[in-house]
Amino acid sequence: MDLGISGKTALITGARGGIGLATAKRLAAEGVNLVLTDIDGEALARDAGGLSGDSLCVTADVTVQAEVDALVAQGVERFGAIDMVIHTAGVTGAKGDPLAMSDEDYEHAWQIDFFSAVRLARATIPAMRERGWGRFVCITSENSVQPYWEEAVYNAAKSALSTFVKNLSYREAAHGVLCNTVAPAFIATPMTDGMMQQRAEQLGVSIEQAIESFLDEERPGIVAKRRGEADEVAFIIAMLVSRHASFVNGSNVRVDGGSVISVQN
Repeated sequence: MDLGISGKTALITGARGGIGLATAKRLAAEGVNLVLTDIDGEALARDAGGLSGDSLCVTADVTVQAEVDALVAQGVERFGAIDMVIHTAGVTGAKGDPLAMSDEDYEHAWQIDFFSAVRLARATIPAMRERGWGRFVCITSENSVQPYWEEAVYNAAKSALSTFVKNLSYREAAHGVLCNTVAPAFIATPMTDGMMQQRAEQLGVSIEQAIESFLDEERPGIVAKRRGEADEVAFIIAMLVSRHASFVNGSNVRVDGGSVISVQN
């Protein structure tokens, strides 16, 4: 299917691996120019080096507004405009008793998982408004509607992100800028690899056994009994930024294998 976005330019954060890199590959195949960023520039250049099409790799820290502004400026200088933002950068943060988490623990997740989206919106959406077309997509999580007790810092930041993007959607659609979120659950990424490695060590089992027990004990809603693939999330993101999704705005699209058991959004 032709998504109707060939020649457009997408800025993708967290692009060195997982969902970010999978999305970059899918959009490159659609003829989209790419501005790819990650805090680890060397790894980004290595992992994204084989992409087809035209791409620009920029090292940037999304917790710093000046670096976000410089990133966008480089993209505009190279391609003329930023038409789409796909914000996948994030951290799980500290885990444990919510009251045992320090201010710094909450602040760390807040700056990376939430406030980075505010910075990106400031730097990109005004120009999208002027051109009358744009897409702003952020990765949230099942945790924003189905919080797990030991992940309070992550839950709070992702819930705030969901609300922020919904807020944006009310006003920006009038200017042709559509704002949505995608909520994955237990996708095979470096983030969940680390979680499962830690679980395997704690239980004294293999990673495969750790995944199996996690699915049985912690994610009963995923009846497929497997982790999702990054490309399965990338497909949904590609559809949301396409011309075909021109009436999708303010939505939270789950790609969770049924992990969220309730009917709430």
